[in-house]
This record gives sequence, structure tokens and C-alpha cells, in this order.
Amino acid sequence: MTAHGASRAPALGAAVEAFLQWYYRHQPVTATFIGVHEADHRLPDFAEAATEQALSAVDSLLRQFRSLPDEPRTDTEALDGTVAQGALDVLRWELQSDHFHRGNPCVYTSEAIFGVLALFLRPFAPLAQRAEAARARLLAIPDFLAQGRRNVRRAPSAWTERAIRECRGALAFLERGLGQLMRDEHLHDPRLLDAAAAAAAAFRRHRVYLETELLKQSHHGYACGADALDLLLRRGHFLDMDAADVEAMAEDALQRALEARRSAARVLGAASWQEAMTWVEDRHPPVERYYARYTQVWEEARAVALAHRLVSWPDYPLRFVPQPAWAREAAPDLYFLSYRAPAAFDTIPVVDYLVNPVEPDMPPDEQRRRLRAANESAIKLNHVVHHAGLGHHVQNWYAYHRTASRIGQIAAADCASRIALFCGGTMAEGWACYATDLMEEVGFFDPLDRLALAHTRVRMAARAAVDVRLHTGRWSIADAVACYRDQAGMAPEAARAEAVRNSLFPGTALMYLVGNELIHRLRRQLAGQPGFDLCRFHDRFLSYGSLPVSLISRAMTDQPPLPG
Repeated sequence: MTAHGASRAPALGAAVEAFLQWYYRHQPVTATFIGVHEADHRLPDFAEAATEQALSAVDSLLRQFRSLPDEPRTDTEALDGTVAQGALDVLRWELQSDHFHRGNPCVYTSEAIFGVLALFLRPFAPLAQRAEAARARLLAIPDFLAQGRRNVRRAPSAWTERAIRECRGALAFLERGLGQLMRDEHLHDPRLLDAAAAAAAAFRRHRVYLETELLKQSHHGYACGADALDLLLRRGHFLDMDAADVEAMAEDALQRALEARRSAARVLGAASWQEAMTWVEDRHPPVERYYARYTQVWEEARAVALAHRLVSWPDYPLRFVPQPAWAREAAPDLYFLSYRAPAAFDTIPVVDYLVNPVEPDMPPDEQRRRLRAANESAIKLNHVVHHAGLGHHVQNWYAYHRTASRIGQIAAADCASRIALFCGGTMAEGWACYATDLMEEVGFFDPLDRLALAHTRVRMAARAAVDVRLHTGRWSIADAVACYRDQAGMAPEAARAEAVRNSLFPGTALMYLVGNELIHRLRRQLAGQPGFDLCRFHDRFLSYGSLPVSLISRAMTDQPPLPG
């Protein structure tokens, strides 16, 4: 499963293992998504006493790292020690920040419902075993949501509104979706339905609290603050640039992307990029060939990547299947991903990519709306290259099967509302964006695709700028929405959803652009060396797993490692 060999640094290895085992206990839902199943029956504990214990554990683990003996270390062992200490610094901040369990109502709604969904999204164990764990988590939901009501007495209104939507999605699953799942899977367990009814009652009570009490106690504290953002850049992403540098990078990338979008529209003969984007949306497969088109494009993309020796593409089976019927009502209100990174430690022969359904019996207007959203360019750029192919899927395989890094193996697993560890972001999202650039380089995209790609790059750059300006307190949510609406060309509702998500998770919106730029920078730096081979470069780069791109760059250019 892993590329671990004999440790040259047993004390360091023990410290990394202690960190991971504590983290799995502290975040049992995250552990389920990673493929660690000892606590599949539990939800997190965010009571004040448990939080104090967690802070004490963080400090104890940091002391363990900082008192390590001087022992020989492989490059990967040194990286794991550095990244683990950075992750602990970030987790200490999160445990005390209002962006997480102390002041964010979404923490409770997302962990509660995805604690259950995580057990049904992939068949990592017999269904009856997973159902028993789900029943235990369902029975824990009333106390967990009550804990949220005790802990979160004031919150930004947009976060509360998002939590209300997550309650709606949770109720759709608990009241109707779970029954559909049980019928589809021939699961007969009245105790599971009873537990779901108790959980649904708890979500209804919680929604009333959110709507009638918490919304009245709203504030505008969306920014994490310049000091916290600096911590995330230094100890999470391990960047040698500060927030001002990231903002300058974002502004430069934004101006270049805006011009590229205008140029791509001119090539198509459109009067404006907006007109040209309607052509992109109008080019979509017919209903009868919709599902098959995903597989066809995936096969074409893989053949092109192999023909150009972009990477040693692994045998990692993936199939495109319609989103299950039991999830369809709940999914729009939840963080329900089409491609969810496979668990590092689960052995599942085929990964399912859950395609947004378009069915023959849907009303024609709804069919057209969905097909325009899943147009040919969206299928090619986003669903296939970025997620299901050269981007996330290939990177995940390397993280699970080729890295010697304990942390790089698990950091980018998709969990209840974000990836497992903040430090995995620049690799996971940076590589997926870079993969799209690679496929453009080898001519896989036509003029409409290139317009869609330019449009995507505008959004990527805008996200990085918003991230910095929002979390340093210089922009409001309204300012962020205006940027997405006026420059990125997003519809008002989508622009607001994007801005709110950016506010919830500081330092994450910028990792797409920063990660992508750092990978290009590393490639340019190494490309002039004798014997440079693009495929070998990519294979080696990916073999580090989901670690910060900045640290991988230092290792690949023989720079001394950063101190822990």
C-alpha cells in the first residue's frame, strides 16, 4: 500500500506516528474518509474539556518533536517532521479560532451528516458492519448538535445560513434518502431507521435554533486576520512569500487571465467573452449519450497523456456512474462531491465518479439546464482532466501507492467539508490545475475549450485575491461577491456561495493558483538541467504525495530543509 522502507530515524517516526494516531482519535469522521475505521461509530467531541485536552495534546506532541535526538533522516522523514509540526501549529490555531468549532455552526452540521454519509459512499466493509457504525453515529447526533448550540452563540449570518441549508440536506437524506438506500441495497434494519428518526428530530430542533436564535446574533467577523493568515501561509503551505506577495501574484495572474479570455473570444469571432461562453454552454452531449460521453473523453485524455509521455499513468480503475438516487435530494445542500478522493487505506477495486444525473424523464427545461452546466468543455476540463484523470485521480494514486511520506499519503483526502490536513492543498489543487495546463500544452483542447479554460483561470486568480483581501479584513463578503460577479463572470448566487466558502476556510482559495504557479516555477528551474525528462520529472514530483509544493520544490532542487 505504501512505499515505506526501514526508518533511519526511529524517534522521528514515532513522533509522526503519535501525531497521526492522536489526529485520527480527535477527528473520527476525517479518519473514516482516510480509511482508518477504529472510530467509525464516533463523532468528534468539541466540549470545552475535550478542547483543553486537545490543546494539551498538541503542545505535548510539539514538545516531542522539538526534543528529538540528532539522528540520520531520509529526505522524506525530514519532510514529515517539518510538515507535522506545521500541521500542529495550524491545528492549535483552529482549536482556538472562531472559524471552527468555537464559532462556526457549519462544523457541527457537516460533521454530523457526513459522519453517516462517509459510511455509505464507498463499500470499504460489509454493508451490515457499516450500517451498525452509522446507527451509532446517528444516535450520537442529538448530543453533538446540542454541543454546537452551547459552543456557538454568535456567528456570521452567512455561516448560519449555510448551516441551515446543511440541515435541509441532512433531513432530506435522513427522512427519505436513507430509506431509498436501504431499499436499493436490500438492507433491512428497523433499528437504523429508528436512529435516523432520532437524528432527524435533532436536526429539526437544531434548524429552529439556527433560524430563530443564532441568526439574530450575527456579526461580520469573516476575516481570520492578518496574523492568522500569515501562520497559514508559513506553517501550513510553507511559503517563502507573505500575503502581499500572494496578492501581487493573484493580481498579475488575474490581469493575464482576463486578457486571455478576451483574446480567446476574439479567436472565436464573438463580440464579447460573455457571448462566446454561451456557445461553450450550448455545446453539450444529447441526453441519450450524456453518461457515455464522460468515459469517452476520459479514454481520449488518457491516450493523449500517454502518447506525450506526460506521466507514468497508473492502473487505477474509475467508472462514471449516475449519482445514486438516494443522494439526489440531499446533495445540492451539502458538500457532496462528484469525485471524492479515495481513502488512502481502503482497498476498493473501482472508484466511482458520481455524475450529476440527466435522465430522459426529466422536464426538458431541467434537462437543458443540467446539460449546459455539464457541457463538452466542462466534461473535458473539469470532470475528466482536473478531477477524474491526470489531475486528482492520478495524484491520489501516487500519494497512496508511491510516497514514503506518512503525511503526504493522507493529507489531501476529501472529508466532511475540506481536505484532511491543510498542508495538502497546494499539491492537490495545484497539481490538478497544472494537469489542465499540461493537456493544453499537448493540444487536447479546441478553441471553445481554451475559452472555457481562460474563464476558469480568471476565477482561480480571483479566488486567490479574494482570499487575501477578505481575511486581512480589507474586503467584506459583498466586495468578494462583486469581484466574482463582475470579473469572474459568476452568477450572483454562485458568486455569494463562493465568497462564503472562502470566508469559512482561510488560506484555501489561494492554494489553486499558488500551487500551480510553484509547480510551473519548479519545472522551469529543472528543465535546463542535462537529461531533463518531463515524464520522470512528473513521476518524481508526484512521488512525494500530498505535501506542500514549496517543500517538495526545495527537496527536488537540493535546497536545505526548513527547520521544524
